[in-house]
Amino acid sequence: MIIEESRIESIFSHFSEKPIIILGDVMMDRYLWGEVNRISPEAPVPVVEVKEETLHLGGAANVAINVCKLGAEPYLIGIIGNDLKSEIFNILLGDNGIRSDCIIIDKNRPTTVKTRIIANNQQVVRADQESTEEIGPELEDEIYEMVDSKIDHARALIISDYGKGVITRSLLERVISLCHSKNIFIAVDPKDVHFKSYKKVSVITPNHHEAGFAYGKRIRNVDDLKEVGWGLLKILEAESILITRGAEGMALFEKGDRLTFWPTVARKVFDVTGAGDTVISSFAVSKAAGATLPEAAFIANLAAGMVVSEMGTAQVRKDELLKEIRHYLKRSKNG
Repeated sequence: MIIEESRIESIFSHFSEKPIIILGDVMMDRYLWGEVNRISPEAPVPVVEVKEETLHLGGAANVAINVCKLGAEPYLIGIIGNDLKSEIFNILLGDNGIRSDCIIIDKNRPTTVKTRIIANNQQVVRADQESTEEIGPELEDEIYEMVDSKIDHARALIISDYGKGVITRSLLERVISLCHSKNIFIAVDPKDVHFKSYKKVSVITPNHHEAGFAYGKRIRNVDDLKEVGWGLLKILEAESILITRGAEGMALFEKGDRLTFWPTVARKVFDVTGAGDTVISSFAVSKAAGATLPEAAFIANLAAGMVVSEMGTAQVRKDELLKEIRHYLKRSKNG
């Protein structure tokens, strides 16, 4: 598929026209950066001498940052705890230019924090502080009302499901039905526990492991990929499925038997943390700006290639992404 630079520039010029709703599991990513010079005398484990600590927004909140960096306005809807970590979370929202008026506090659950210990540029261990218990009817109603209050101002809705309890089957049914009634584009970053509940969405973006697990067939080659992709598209009655394939790039399955492959553009891979957030956000923002599904997948593929080349949770800026796409198109024309 040939994409002209003028077409990409036209899509990018419309990125800021309409807000994007992000609904899902919000969290913080905590990083402890250090070095390993010895083994603990207490157990056969490395001792990490911590040199630096950094905090970043993660999960659905990282999707919101991605949307913001691309020039669109995010409406972030999620749940945090009534704890010190929630105060830090709200400060980070403000630092990133994201409003917190749609963030709900649940005193019965902690604010989700993932702590990663990085030594010599390699992740040593990860520790999660979280609750995965599903929210009750009252919180579900409150979240639905939040979505309903913002839907008329938005052009797309991203469901960022990390399996932490905010996304429930009944909430999915209600929100998807609402979006259909308002002609809102629905993009889903899935979790396997709810996979069969993402019915009739506009796009769903599983990686090849998630897609194979959901369909019940391990993807070992292109024939397996096609069977899984077309099978899930039919089961979910979705408009499209974008399967991310790691080093093999991406495959976009669309209604009408259209299949488009995008090769990977990552020249080096340090860390895939947050790559799925970048894919779903850049895809949704592009589609909301008037891109076709293949055009949105092309943009998302380039964006993903940029973030995996950095260590830690990362995002791409609109101007940086446009520059990267221009360079890619130029390289492609020159062979």
